[in-house]
Parts: sequence; structure tokens; C-alpha cells
Amino acid sequence: MSASLDITPLNQPESEHPLNSLLTTHLQLEPLPGWLADEESLRDEGVLFGLSDTRPDSKVAQIRAYFGKQSAPLDEQIEYYTEKIGELNLFIEHRENRITALRDQISDLRDSQPTPNNLVRHGVSLILSTVLCIGNFYLIDETLHTAFPNRWIAVGVFIAGMFNLFGRTSFFYETDTRLTGRRLIEEFSLPLATSLFILVHALQSQSIGQAIGLFVFVFFLFLLAGKLLLSTLTALQTDFSAIQSNHRLALNKTQNLSAWEAEIEQLSQEIDAIRAKKWPLVTALNHVQAEQTRLNTQRDGLVNLFISEFELARSLRDRLTEQQRKSIMNYEL
Repeated sequence: MSASLDITPLNQPESEHPLNSLLTTHLQLEPLPGWLADEESLRDEGVLFGLSDTRPDSKVAQIRAYFGKQSAPLDEQIEYYTEKIGELNLFIEHRENRITALRDQISDLRDSQPTPNNLVRHGVSLILSTVLCIGNFYLIDETLHTAFPNRWIAVGVFIAGMFNLFGRTSFFYETDTRLTGRRLIEEFSLPLATSLFILVHALQSQSIGQAIGLFVFVFFLFLLAGKLLLSTLTALQTDFSAIQSNHRLALNKTQNLSAWEAEIEQLSQEIDAIRAKKWPLVTALNHVQAEQTRLNTQRDGLVNLFISEFELARSLRDRLTEQQRKSIMNYEL
């Protein structure tokens, strides 16, 4: 079972972010300037700037700078909470990905079925092909005994005709096999040559009919019995591999399923713990963002009020005499 993802840092108590106290202190220590304290004062300031030759850019910059100082701690808090929430989301994503992978493994393992095998059939086939090979050897030995008393000659002839040492199986026992000239030579050359060798010596001691019958019989025994033996051995190897695979499958179902399900349960509990830690941060982030939105709205409202009063006063300035302008400015002041 894979080790669970570590969440030790997540279980530590979250200390209050220092920006909280900083924000409260800063907002308390930075009151609105007198000309921003109320709308009437700001209107008067806009009128004074509109009647004078001064551009409003400096005053608008002062308003934005003031609110920029007010929102700086909020920006830091938003960055802090966003980073912490992103970190927790990453932890959750890692665990959810692990849970998905484990569930896929569990599903695949439960859907896996034992591989069928034909061990009994192939075992009987091996016994029968072995008996055929032994009988063929004694038939060859009896035929060649007159010319070659040494039995090792018969053994060599038997092996030469019986077994194709270049292939693990024969095309006689394969499906969808592509026959080539090289494959035909490998399959037929030695059995045919060996059968002709036996035919020549059989003609010396047997009738032509018996010799030809022996030739045909031995030739097909070479083609079928020997190749059947090799093909059966290959099939048995496949069967033993399937048995081992089935054993491993059963062992995995016994050991891994319970372990993976326990790990999924543990990961689910860890996700719940991370989410419980995340929601207070989300709530705090929403509050900070709401406060930032309020400040931005207040800033934009004050800027728009100042600009509107400035433009109105500027539009009336040319209609007033110098004395009227001075009187209004002195009155405003």
C-alpha cells in the first residue's frame, strides 16, 4: 500500500494573521482628511479647484493615494489568504487524484478474471506425443539395425527428423500463420531427408510396398509427433505462467483490496480535515475582499463627486466676473 500523503503541517493551529491587527490599527490611525470628511467639504474643494486655474489631477491623486494606503493591508491579507487557500486546494487535489487512482486500481482488480488454462489437456497431449516419439524411435532403430548396428545412429536419425530446433512451435498447430519459403524448408527439409534416408535402407530388407508405407508413416510422424511434442511443451509453459498469474491475482485481491480501501478512507478523512481548515480562510478572504470593495467604491465615489463639482465650477468660471469668483472663493474658504 502506498504511503498516505503527509498533512502534519495542516494539523497545526493557525495563528491569527498579523495583518489583522495591523489593518485595524492602520484604519484607526489614518482618519479622513478634513476636505474628505464629508461630501460638502469635498464639493467645496471641487468648486475651489474649478474656479481656479489649477488642474484636478493632484487632488484626485491625493484621494487615490489616501485610499491606496488604506487598502494596502487589505491587499496583503488577500494575497496571504489566497496563497493559503491555494496551498490547501493543492493538498486536496493530490489526495483526490490518489483516491481516483486507487478506485481505478480496485475496479480493475475486481474486474480481473483468472486466465483459463488447459493444463490437463496439454498434459495428456504431452504423454501421447511422448509415446508416439518413443514408438517412432524403435521403428527407425529396427529398420536401420541391419545396416547400422550401433543404436546411436538411430538416435541421431530420429532426432534429425523428429524435432525442428529452429522453432518453438509448428505451423501445423498455429492459426493465422504466414507461410514463407524459409519456414517451409525449416519444417519439411529434415523430416523429408530423414524419411528418404530410412526409405533407402528399408528397401534393402523390405518389399517396395512396405518400404513406401514405412516412408509415409515415418514422414508424417516426423511432421506431426515431434512438432506436437514441442508445441505441447510451449503450451504447458503458457499454462504454468497462467497459473502463476492467477495465483498472484488471488493474492492481490486478498491483500491489496482491503489495504487500498483503508487508504481511501484515510485520504477521505484527511480531505475533510483540510476542508475544515480551509473554510475559515475562505470566510476571512470574503470579508477582506468585501472591505476592499467598500473602500474602492468609496474612493471612486469621492473621485467622481470631486470631478463633477470641479467640472461644473470650471464651466461657470468664464461666466463670472473676477470679483464674483473671488467672492465665491472667499466664501468657500
